[in-house]
Amino acid sequence: MNETTRTYDVIVIGAGPVGENVAERARAAGLSTVIVERELLGGECSFWACDPSKALLRPVVARADASRVPGLDPAVAGPLDVEAVLAHRDRMSSYWKDEDQVDWLNSVSVDLIRGHGRLTGPKQVAVETPEGDSIALTARHAVAVSTGTRAALPPIPGSDTVRPWTSREATTADKVPGRLAVVGGGVVAVEMATAWQALGSQVTMLVLENGLLERMEPFAGELVADGLREAGVDIRFDTTVTSMAREEGEVRITLSDGGQLAADEILLATGRAPQTRDVGLETVGLTPGDWLTVDDTFQVTGVEGGWLYAVGDVNRRALMTHQGKYQARIAGTVIAARAKGEPVDDAPWGAHVATADHAAVPQVVFTTPEVASVGMTSREAKQSGRSIEVVDYDLARVAGAHQYGEDYRGRSRMLIDTDLNTVVGVTFAGPGVGELVHSATIAVAGEVPLDRLWHAVPAFPTLGEIWLRLLETYRG
Repeated sequence: MNETTRTYDVIVIGAGPVGENVAERARAAGLSTVIVERELLGGECSFWACDPSKALLRPVVARADASRVPGLDPAVAGPLDVEAVLAHRDRMSSYWKDEDQVDWLNSVSVDLIRGHGRLTGPKQVAVETPEGDSIALTARHAVAVSTGTRAALPPIPGSDTVRPWTSREATTADKVPGRLAVVGGGVVAVEMATAWQALGSQVTMLVLENGLLERMEPFAGELVADGLREAGVDIRFDTTVTSMAREEGEVRITLSDGGQLAADEILLATGRAPQTRDVGLETVGLTPGDWLTVDDTFQVTGVEGGWLYAVGDVNRRALMTHQGKYQARIAGTVIAARAKGEPVDDAPWGAHVATADHAAVPQVVFTTPEVASVGMTSREAKQSGRSIEVVDYDLARVAGAHQYGEDYRGRSRMLIDTDLNTVVGVTFAGPGVGELVHSATIAVAGEVPLDRLWHAVPAFPTLGEIWLRLLETYRG
């Protein structure tokens, strides 16, 4: 083994979108920066999550939208071209090659070391390369852990021999299973059930809870469940898998009520766990496998010296790529400010804090229908003790919905803090609502007074006219 020693201002462990953005921001501020990655640059999002999953879903959603348009509906009545959809997925995932990402990293002058990076002490990282070499890195100012998450698999007897799908297999499979069982009712579960049912699988969803998308407004999960059932998905609520086995080429599943189910594949979409089991946390007084708790500038709490940062999903603040990249932009900037001895603006909504993680996290669920939300749900608002008024409106009554397609179904909800006279949460469910979420995010993050928001005139006839209808309903 060859061992080398190198020193940088900033070391980033993990080269997904979050780590890449931390490194780019630190380097743009003039700090020498290296990023360490053991898999593909671009990480989970580019190769096993966001990009491949949305590539699978785009034809499904587009066909569903077209089927509601007079004159187009006969043209899209047939099955999807599975080979073409999977080929599109492969292209959008860059065929699981990261040369473009490497070129980008070179263009912003960030060094790359391929290998497994582990902390070995304060500001110290050891990298074991694929060739068996060891590289000892020292950071002058900061180490940022951006290793993301992995699938959290429940301890179901037999799962170790069944080889169940996780989100990785669900987004990269090269053939359509005849029967697919999906365990879970969250975002991954509903999106992958939507995609594979449309591609030809007979999907059965086994959901522990009594509804889908339980962290969102109840009507969102209800509309998504209706859409899945109409597509042919069998949804079983209040259901637990007690064991599974692969016999004669099929997965045989035993349920809590004693029932049996057979499938060709089973997807376990039951949550995420941090990728921290083998990054050397024990060498700095932390527990391997734990989420990394941070302050609003992303310094890890419980570590002396303020040199260790955790950015993205690994800190459990908001497990979405776009929110992780937001965190990364802030973390890279605050690392540079501290390195240069510059003032840190850590007031709410300041340049060096991630206030949006608490108040304005946007999300889109790419199902049929779509769900888009930002800020609080009504349940969270009630728990907060704030003075909140809930405003509902039938999205199908908006003129833009009539133009969007026949038999449009949708709902909307706006939460208003009556003391501050601002919007603190919005949820839309219906075809095409994903494109409404940024306007809602601006209203929430900008704390736009309702009196001013009244003057933001939506174009007619668009789905965006829902803003006028919600405000009219509130004003009476």
